Amino acid sequence: MDVIKTDIEGLLIIEPRVFKDARGYFFESFSQREFNEKVRPITFVQDNESMSSYGVMRGLHFQKPPYTQSKLVRCVKGAVLDVAVDIRVGSPTYGKHVAVELTEDNHRQFFISKGFAHGFAVLSETAVFQYKCDEFYHPEAEGGISILDDSLKIDWKIPVEKAILSEKDTKHALLRDYESPFNMQIDLYK
Repeated sequence: MDVIKTDIEGLLIIEPRVFKDARGYFFESFSQREFNEKVRPITFVQDNESMSSYGVMRGLHFQKPPYTQSKLVRCVKGAVLDVAVDIRVGSPTYGKHVAVELTEDNHRQFFISKGFAHGFAVLSETAVFQYKCDEFYHPEAEGGISILDDSLKIDWKIPVEKAILSEKDTKHALLRDYESPFNMQIDLYK
């Protein structure tokens, strides 16, 4: 696998080596050994999958301390625009984001460390999205920033009038109105 650094520490794009022939293709979607060597040691404890239709936007979600999560995400069917926003108070990249198109064809994965809000928008007719988490889901630790916060300057690549959001996601605060539980002292690599 190739690891591509982004402009924000703690956010990495991962490209697997894909072997294609007349039968189709093969690739390792995850190798604990290679991930530990090339990214960082981690233990994923929960895998999640969602299926969504065009225009669905999920996020921007995170879990508050002490149940913070790092995630490794990928799209196995269709295409999504995946976004992570730095919400670590005091970070030089606070409020900045990285957006990556993840598709069934490019096989890219996006690694998101603790201290980031995460969301995605479905760009294809349908999309199946998978993510590995290094902490179990704790409903009492849920947090979110509005996915439609204009101050974040995210181009979601779908018209806002076609966006489909859950009721819960329409109620998240704007970043400027949210008191982040994260600061620069968070260990991105723990």
